[in-house]
Amino acid sequence: MSNSTVNKAATQPGSLKRNSTSVLGVFGAQDDMRALVRTSSGRVKEIKPGARINSAKVVGIDKDGVILQKNGRTERLNIAGS
Repeated sequence: MSNSTVNKAATQPGSLKRNSTSVLGVFGAQDDMRALVRTSSGRVKEIKPGARINSAKVVGIDKDGVILQKNGRTERLNIAGS
């Protein structure tokens, strides 16, 4: 890939919403995946299943994003820009 192709893919205006949690990426073996997320306060954290983020529990991480559970509701956060 050329530098311009990489730059265009890495800089998608509007893909990270302010004041909300965004998944920056996922990594690791399929049975031990982790994710990098940017919290609504702007902090970047590495998380794994069982962690808590914004008072929600991380119940799963897959190639597409993070699955959270809060107040009995399940929500998926997809990787930003995908």
